[in-house]
Amino acid sequence: MSFSTIRQKQNSKKSPNAEPSFAQGVLRVAGGTVLGTTLLASSIVAGGLVGLAISFRNLPDVRTLNSYSPSETSYVYDIKGRLLSRLHGEANREAVQLEKISPELKRAVLAIEDSHFYLHHGINPTSIGRAFWVNWKSGGVVEGASTLTMQLVKNIFLTRDRTFSRKLSEAVLAIRVEQVFDKDEIMEMYLNNIYWGHNNYGVETAAQSYFNKSASELNLPEAALMAGLIQAPETYSPFNNYANAKQRQKIVLDRMADLGWITPEEAQTAHKAPLGVGKPTAWQGSKLPYVTDTVMKELQDTFSKDVITKGGMRIQTSVDYFMQQKAEETVKQGYRQLRGRGIRTRDLQVALVAVDPRTHFIKAIVGGVDYDKSQLNRAIQSRRQPGSSFKPFVYYTAFASGKYTPGSVVNDSPVSYRDGSGLYSPKNYGGGFSGPMSLQASLIQSRNVPAVVLGQKVGVSKVIEVCRRLGIESPMRPVISLPLGAGDMTPLEMANAYATFASNGWYTDPTIIVQITDSRGNVLVDNTPKPQLVLDPWSTASLTTVLQGVINSGTGRAANIGRPAAGKTGTTDNERNVWFVGYVPQLSTAVWIGDDANRPLGKGTTGGGHAAPIWRSFMTEALKNEPVLQFHAASKFPRPKVKDKK
Repeated sequence: MSFSTIRQKQNSKKSPNAEPSFAQGVLRVAGGTVLGTTLLASSIVAGGLVGLAISFRNLPDVRTLNSYSPSETSYVYDIKGRLLSRLHGEANREAVQLEKISPELKRAVLAIEDSHFYLHHGINPTSIGRAFWVNWKSGGVVEGASTLTMQLVKNIFLTRDRTFSRKLSEAVLAIRVEQVFDKDEIMEMYLNNIYWGHNNYGVETAAQSYFNKSASELNLPEAALMAGLIQAPETYSPFNNYANAKQRQKIVLDRMADLGWITPEEAQTAHKAPLGVGKPTAWQGSKLPYVTDTVMKELQDTFSKDVITKGGMRIQTSVDYFMQQKAEETVKQGYRQLRGRGIRTRDLQVALVAVDPRTHFIKAIVGGVDYDKSQLNRAIQSRRQPGSSFKPFVYYTAFASGKYTPGSVVNDSPVSYRDGSGLYSPKNYGGGFSGPMSLQASLIQSRNVPAVVLGQKVGVSKVIEVCRRLGIESPMRPVISLPLGAGDMTPLEMANAYATFASNGWYTDPTIIVQITDSRGNVLVDNTPKPQLVLDPWSTASLTTVLQGVINSGTGRAANIGRPAAGKTGTTDNERNVWFVGYVPQLSTAVWIGDDANRPLGKGTTGGGHAAPIWRSFMTEALKNEPVLQFHAASKFPRPKVKDKK
């Protein structure tokens, strides 16, 4: 007998009139099938409840269920819709509509929990009479008479104390609920609310956990097992004791056969059928923990923790699962190679972050070598000196001033400046000076003195202004040594700033979240990019041309990937931090290597020799299916004019 047939048959036995009295309900449900003594006891109890209802004025208003929304798990997906992680508090739940629940499960639940559900009006007088007698004899509450409606109000409104007053309150509230909601609404709320074991609340999450399928797809054997869990989920869980779960399943199937809802043969066949049991998923860890951490940090800027863990949000990220995996593998492989090359510092770490210049969506983010050992997400939480990878901001500022071109000459010779702490005399890495040279050559060779000289000529405060336009929020002071990376920045800030170079000056705030909807599909957050032109196109294109030279013939030759690419190495004093930040038109990536305690990595450790190979390895994999694109030529844009001094 199908679920819809059961519902129709039971509904047809009801009076077409408005809500009947409890005495009428008792007589209709009993229908001559109960002994006279039980009928009498049932009528007394039911009639008593009507009187008690008047005195239970402090009970909750059941009409609040109209707007009641149970806590739901939030889900994080990659750009292709692959599930990455679940975000939830105590209750792991995904609510579904009644029509999206298997009919087999609905009738199995009715059979074992409340076979008269579509007949009664909140309480089942027959069950009350039996329970009243047993409890009276025992002197306490040892047997329940709960209908689905009573179980629902107990879960939502009441404590779990096994007392007569609690049971009376439960009955009164159940009657009120039945006066406000129809049976299907009550059953939907019930199935989405109850606990199914292993921190699964609601039928959909439980079905996914136990059988790795939606509640709408459950067959009879699966439905009977799930219905049997309700009484004692952990006791009858197939994860804990499969044989015990099968015994409980048989009880449900036999009850369905006794009711005539299935044949004895169907019950036997269902019990013999093997079950493809899944695995607990409620506390399943994130498949990509650095991605989940980054998502959580961004969510917390907008939503409270309760909304994040109980709001049933569907969060689509900009990360591709397989690209992220490649990034993590690249970082681990790079770490092993660094160890193999003699870097023995105790807390050696590597971080990588990639940003799409066309959207400024984060495409991959790795905050360390091993998340299990350290959950610090260095890609977004650690600020480190960028060294010479900061120099492009200085050179762009010079080009944008209208006073300089890549061919302009700067003198690489000894120079000293007085600052607040005394005399500052910049030195080149490795020592020595090259004399007059073009800006292009000085950046390709990563000469320090020309960068400092240029910073003084254009003004370090102007350089900071450019950095702010590029989304760098880390503190920066206008000190003379700023052009050499004297300020601390995160890898994400660097990758995102270079992404604006890659897009020829177009900027939008970086994000790892594409869109957020609620469980019903309503859009809560839409991060469709809204780019703004924040840099001068000629100056940006000119800088990119120079940075291509860094890879083709300069300090970043180890980053050559066989297609047009631009980038810059970075190595700080005493080799404490080494970087390579570079880009193609489709992807900008920053790689940082350092020690968590900021210890020196060892003499000879450089961005070009150690970070650039990691960058090359990742970019080669990430761009395998991407077409080779050319950068914009500076000749296509007008050169900026020198601004008049006021």
